[in-house]
Amino acid sequence: MNTRQQQLQAFERLLDIMDDLREKCPWDKKQTLESLRHLTIEETYELGDAILDNDLPEIKKELGDLLLHIVFYAKIGSEKNAFDIADVANSICDKLIDRHPHIYGDVVVENEEQVKQNWEKLKLKEGRTSVLEGVPKSLPALVKASRIQDKVKGVGFDWEESHQVWEKVEEEIAELQVEIAANNQDKIEAEFGDVLFSMINYARFLNVNPEDALERTNKKFIKRFMYLESKASELGKSLSDMTLAEMDVFWEEAKKM
Repeated sequence: MNTRQQQLQAFERLLDIMDDLREKCPWDKKQTLESLRHLTIEETYELGDAILDNDLPEIKKELGDLLLHIVFYAKIGSEKNAFDIADVANSICDKLIDRHPHIYGDVVVENEEQVKQNWEKLKLKEGRTSVLEGVPKSLPALVKASRIQDKVKGVGFDWEESHQVWEKVEEEIAELQVEIAANNQDKIEAEFGDVLFSMINYARFLNVNPEDALERTNKKFIKRFMYLESKASELGKSLSDMTLAEMDVFWEEAKKM
């Protein structure tokens, strides 16, 4: 691993390159905070994919891409005389020190849960009127639900036992079935949302990240379906020409693999 001096030199090199690109490259000169936003979101998802695949070389690459974006935003901020990379770094340093009084102060905690509870209480002291203000509006719904539940848990709004949460899941499923029988589409959607929300909550009690769990299933399905496609191709057939029974033979093969 690199020494701290080598790490700082590498970061300084990136800052110098960013200066060059912003001055000399036609594409980089045109970028704004707004134009970079969707690219940053894409890079974040690519990092997430690499993490789920446990691909360390790819994680390193994607972290570099995200670091570039941070430096890019800071460079644009400096051009606006709003902030620079030092302000960005000092801001997060100050926040970490303030939010960890059990490390940099005299607060005593016994476990991770107390740390999280203190974190949310400190946020409210900083001027937020709700613990949910920190949940980004543009988060995907599944991730947002998970963060909402995690946030309210931090201030004690939570179930006591996992069986209570599962009972809530069963209650929501029963309510969904009632609306399905009544064929009320609007209420079906509402109740289906309640089922998903309660399942995400139950995942938390199982120590399962619902986003990771669903993406794991997505990847598994894709892999099996692509195997099915390849087997159909070997037979000179398209899937639309095959019966479900024929496809199921290859699907079972894929599951065993």
